[in-house]
Order: sequence, then structure tokens, then C-alpha cells
Amino acid sequence: MLPVSSADGSWTPVLPALFTATSAVCVTGLNVVDTELHWSGFGQVVILLLIQVGGLGVMTLATVLGMLVSHRLGLRMGLTVLREGRGQGLGDLRRVILGILRTALAVELVIALVLGLRFSLAYELGVGHAAWFGVFHAISAFNNAGFGLRSQSLMPYATDPLIIWPVAAAIVIGGLGFPVLLELRRIVAARYRADGARRMISVHTRLTLVTYGTLMAIGVVAFVLLEWTNQRTIGGWSVVDKITGAGFHGITVRTAGFNTLDISQMRTQSWLVSDVLMFIGGGSAGTAGGVKVTTFALLAVLIWSEIRGEGAVHVMGRSISPDIQRQAVTVALLSVGLVLASTLALSIITEYTLDQILFEVISAFGTVGLSTGITPSLPAEAQLIVICLMYIGRLGPVTLATGLALRTVHRHYDYPRGQVVVG
Repeated sequence: MLPVSSADGSWTPVLPALFTATSAVCVTGLNVVDTELHWSGFGQVVILLLIQVGGLGVMTLATVLGMLVSHRLGLRMGLTVLREGRGQGLGDLRRVILGILRTALAVELVIALVLGLRFSLAYELGVGHAAWFGVFHAISAFNNAGFGLRSQSLMPYATDPLIIWPVAAAIVIGGLGFPVLLELRRIVAARYRADGARRMISVHTRLTLVTYGTLMAIGVVAFVLLEWTNQRTIGGWSVVDKITGAGFHGITVRTAGFNTLDISQMRTQSWLVSDVLMFIGGGSAGTAGGVKVTTFALLAVLIWSEIRGEGAVHVMGRSISPDIQRQAVTVALLSVGLVLASTLALSIITEYTLDQILFEVISAFGTVGLSTGITPSLPAEAQLIVICLMYIGRLGPVTLATGLALRTVHRHYDYPRGQVVVG
């Protein structure tokens, strides 16, 4: 709120300041004021620090909670990591946190160097200005925050692959989740154990990589095809530019929040696909939001097993315990209920169409940050609802999943079975 944080030196009102701070620390990217025009350099630094603390802080929190759960349940990295094997002691906490910090800073540094050079050489920015742009967008991208230093996000660079694809790489790396990054780094660093036995990739990592990659490919193809002839977005672009612009949207919609296309001009079918991908989100214990790809994958496998009449649920040669199945169903259904309730509330408060409201609600809950353009115009009470959605969406799935795991109760008795007609 301080005058030093605004470009014109005036006090920023409480609600815009609260909205921006929440959006930054929850690495969402939704805005009610223009990041480029409203905030001073000091204000932008504050936003960047909130993004870094929010992204790494929640990633660390999720991993630590997973270790606490593992200590209680005897699972390696517990619910958050879903890895088989012996439990990992709390003595590894320092190593885990340092690993998170080293991984994050290394990725951010590389992306910042690439972007800084590109901004300096191709867009005639001064060295200091280009370096600031590179650092800001690298940190924002890795933390899946979606904050940019241009009023139109990345739209001015929509056809520049040397800007778009480094940002996309940072989004994917941050969105996979730290447990996956740690395991991949270990495998690359030491492909074989001392005894020559090959390291096995955990079910969590394999499930995350397969599901994340599949959904990303579906999103890229869907947006390229749906927007191919849309003259308001990419219809008049060259083939390469169409693939670059719309393809990037298929990646950023996974909770990153940057946009290379005008969201308000996209087709409603593209909004619907975006809604689904934003709700699912990225990997567990990472910088992405949503209900997480592992939750979605487990639900898909659970449905497939039920259709086939199988008594147990198996994923990649491993059986999934009923406790984890119930946790996945609970997280998903509670999230659906929260989205529906918030959509209904905003539809009563505002006059916007249902598809616009639904897009905004899922974007806030999934900590995505994409907007159809209605967020700045929402009344105060609606903005407060969005603030709560961002906060719950960032911390809710993590704390809910951990709480469910820690609340597991084993009864020594049971009731007689009852029959309920389903369907």
C-alpha cells in the first residue's frame, strides 16, 4: 500500500493491495491493477519476492508435510510423493530443503540468462533493464505465477520462440513438482547404484510424467486446432507462429498464467478446454496449482478398474491402497463443490456470463492467473471471493490431503453391509 510501491507515488487502496499480495504469494497472477503501469520498481520487487517466497515456500511446505505423513504412515515421502519403499526420516529435512532451493535457483538463473540476452539483443533494452526483465520473468515462470512486466503479458513476444519456449520450459520444470525433479536429478547424476543395479523410477514420478505430458500434448493440439481459423487470435498468423502462440497456451494454461493470446477473444470451446486443464493443474509438491495430475490419474485408473470389474486398483505394476483412493476422490469432489459454489455466488453478484465466471473461478482456484478480462471490473465482494479462492486453491489441496492421511482411523469392528443402488 505504501506510496513508494506505486508508480505515481500515491497510496494504493487496501483491496487492490491485498488482491495483488495474495495473487503473488499464491503464485496465481490475477490482477486488478496493471503490473507495468501501476507499480513502481520497488513495488515490482515486492511482488517478485512474494512470488519467490510463495512458490518455494509452499513447495517446501508440501514436501515437509509429505515427510511428516511418511513418518506417521511409514511411506517414503508419504501421500505427497507417493513413493514406495522404506520411510524417510526427518533427519533428511535439511537436505530436502536445500535441494529445493538449489534446483529452483539453478533453473531460474539459466532461464534468466537466456531471457536477459534475448531482451537485450532483440528488443534494444539496456543491460540493466534486460537483466531485470529476464530475472522477473524467469522467477515468475518457474513458480508458475504468471506475473509479467508488460500490460499484455507475453502477447508482444507471442511469435518469438527465444522468449516463449524458455518461459515454457521453466513452467514445465516448476510444474512437475520437486519430488519428480529430485528423482530425475539423482537418476541422471548416478544412472546405476554402486552394485550395478539400475535405479527404479517410482510410481509417482512415472505417473506424473506420463499424465503431465499427455495432458500437455492434448492441450497444445486442442488450442492449435480450435484457434487455427479464429481471426481474433491466431487466424491471420503464419503456420509456425500459430503453433508457437497457441502451443504455448496449451502449456501455460496448466497453472502458469502467462498468455500469448487475447483470452477474451478465444472461442468458448477453448475456454472449456482451458477450464478442464486449469482445474487439473500440475504435479504434486511443485509450484503448480489445481487438484494435481496424480489425483486426476488415480481417479481415471479407479474408474477404469471399476469398469473392468477388478477388485483392486493397480498403476504401473503397483497396487494403490484404498486410503489413497478415498483421498483422491475427496480432494476432487470437494474442489468441484468449491468451484461450483463460488461460480454460483459470483453469478448472483455480477452480471457476467456463466462461462466467463467459471473461467475466472477455476483460474483463481487453480492458481493459474489467466483471465477473460473481467477481474478488474468485479465488485469488491466478488474480488474478496476470488482472494479466498486463490488462498484455498494454493494451500487447500496440500493441507487437505495431508490432513486426510493423518486422520486415517482403523476400526476394530464394522457394521453389517447395506445395499445401495448406484446409477
